[in-house]
Amino acid sequence: MHIVLKKKKLYFGHYKIKCAIGKRGISRNKREGDCCTPVGEFTFESLFFRKDRIKNLKIHIPKKIIKKNMGWCDDPGSKKYNRLIKFPFSEKAEKLFLKKKSYDLLLVISYNRRPIVPHKGSAIFLHIANKKFSPTKGCVAIKKKDFLKILPMIRKKTKIIIN
Repeated sequence: MHIVLKKKKLYFGHYKIKCAIGKRGISRNKREGDCCTPVGEFTFESLFFRKDRIKNLKIHIPKKIIKKNMGWCDDPGSKKYNRLIKFPFSEKAEKLFLKKKSYDLLLVISYNRRPIVPHKGSAIFLHIANKKFSPTKGCVAIKKKDFLKILPMIRKKTKIIIN
């Protein structure tokens, strides 16, 4: 079973879930910083979560607890580009441990991961949307209750199809 994204809705089994996408829509030519969500078929590599905010996860893919020093490199000039990093870090990276709740649950989408191509885009996740479903910088975001509903059904071979 796969997740299909069409017109700001995710379709997964019998679920139809409202989602937020990149501020500039969906693109076949994703570039770093363009605020677009990439077109394609991807898998979910792993789940990152805030142990202090999320309890009793039932999941069938690798999971990691988000720690205060964790981040994701979005610096195309770095050897760590589009990879998990630890702070302190001298290059550009975004924090994963946030006050806001958007990264309490975060699935890493396999976009630009094997191989990693500089400037092609980084840090593409499925994460929690804010109440207004504000556009993202390229990620896909859904309500926490919807995330928790579909998470137990996601497997290593589950794909997210963005078109």
